[in-house]
Amino acid sequence: MTKTVYQKADEAMRLEIKRYLVLAETTKGFSSVDVQALSDPLDRLMFASGIGMHVVDPNNIDPAHLVAEWSRKRAVLFDIERSVTIGVYSLIRPFADQLYEEAEKLTKGFTEFRAEGLLNNPHLLPILQHLAGVFSKANLKKEVGSVSDTGFSKPAAERLSALLTERVSASSIVKANILQRMESTLEGIVRDLVGRVLLEEVVAEALKDEKVPFLREEEYSSLAGVVYDFRADFVVPNEKQPIAFVEVRKSSSRHASLYAKDKMFSAINWKGHYKNLIGIIVVDGDWTQATLQTMARVFDYVIPLHQCPHMAKVLKKATTGDESVLKWLLNFSISENPKFKEMPNNRIDSDGE
Repeated sequence: MTKTVYQKADEAMRLEIKRYLVLAETTKGFSSVDVQALSDPLDRLMFASGIGMHVVDPNNIDPAHLVAEWSRKRAVLFDIERSVTIGVYSLIRPFADQLYEEAEKLTKGFTEFRAEGLLNNPHLLPILQHLAGVFSKANLKKEVGSVSDTGFSKPAAERLSALLTERVSASSIVKANILQRMESTLEGIVRDLVGRVLLEEVVAEALKDEKVPFLREEEYSSLAGVVYDFRADFVVPNEKQPIAFVEVRKSSSRHASLYAKDKMFSAINWKGHYKNLIGIIVVDGDWTQATLQTMARVFDYVIPLHQCPHMAKVLKKATTGDESVLKWLLNFSISENPKFKEMPNNRIDSDGE
């Protein structure tokens, strides 16, 4: 079965995350960069984007130039989102071109839009949508009903066929224009993947590389706490006999304090229940130093995203029984005051008064 644009982008995102992790480890978290670390053109593209350089062709850029550029602005944080997504776009744009060629062949040069052909090739929907001049899924749904590039009904295929037949003139189609319109679709998909996949997948891949067993938030019911039970982004190895939990958070300087309070309560809640539980928070974005210092009084490890390989090594030690990696022991419990019920003033009568 042919992949959809989203499936291709998801695959590309995961490939680029693996590349990022290898590059981060090779450069010691982007603190020690030399020309040998940038011998691969795709690594050069990723690194250049991460330090804010625009590169048209990574094959034609000298690694020494990239090292010099990095050296002169070391205070600028490496931008993981830019570094990863540049590679994703380089993989999915040719795929969009491939879909265009496939759609052109299926429709005999955009002259025949048979319902059966559309029904059997739903992955071409993004191209067909832009051919019809419909630029959003909401508008497309108004025109032909519920359709998706993973599949749609025969009646929807017939309505789509009628729409394309009515609106598309083969003589007026310019490939470059259609692919330019597709950019908005690609950008929307990549934005969704950044929010849904990027940060947590970096953590997951680092743990997998060290063969650390873990469960993600959607894979278990809850992690018990002193106040209430809820889920961490990751638990190692499982929620029944947890050794550690990992929270992942991107922040801005404006909201850093609010996010920190929320995450610290989570850590206190879990660590107070499990006395030897290791708490890790992986951070990205703009956090104030004061906030990070405060979180470091509750979490055993406060780790920047690019040092996830180091975090995974710490957790690998923990799974082998190394207790030295645990920093904080929290003694936190809640119990009812036995004298409370004996006090007349604390009784509530039937009127609630």
